Amino acid sequence: MSILNKNPAGLYKIFPQPLLGLMLAIEQGTLGLPEIQRPFVWKSSKARDLLDSMYRGYPVGTLLFWNTGAKEGMRQIGNVKENVPATAIVDGQQRLTSLYAIMSGNPVLDKNFQHRKIRVAFSPTLEKFEVTNAAIQKNPEYIHDIAKIWDDFFHAQNKFLTKLSHSLNRETIERRD
Repeated sequence: MSILNKNPAGLYKIFPQPLLGLMLAIEQGTLGLPEIQRPFVWKSSKARDLLDSMYRGYPVGTLLFWNTGAKEGMRQIGNVKENVPATAIVDGQQRLTSLYAIMSGNPVLDKNFQHRKIRVAFSPTLEKFEVTNAAIQKNPEYIHDIAKIWDDFFHAQNKFLTKLSHSLNRETIERRD
């Protein structure tokens, strides 16, 4: 029996999560950072390397979350959201923040408390990721900012979830009456 299979007293649960689900939780503000977490420190090249590893199917580690239920004491990733995060990223902040910045196109707050965008380009013919720079932007083989690929998805998904939430709330109110 390996150490990974041991779970003394059921202290933790394993929940496989799709990446887009995690990105939407960040976008909606339900997944945040505890105040004890250090700021975002990764360079754009490290974020690009993470994406490349995922694309190639290499292991990129596990993520650790804590369902705090707290109403305060956590920071948002990216833009300020309306929701208060009830789930904290305990391990994997640099990875998730990088992926969120790349996929959403939203800036993140770095260690100098500056908002910074991480733009990554992709060449489908070369199957290669690059940090977007002036030379890459002139190269027609590259999609210059892969955030554009997910842009419509994020907005469509948020619009759908908002409408669904309003509809469910309306049905609940009507049932009470």
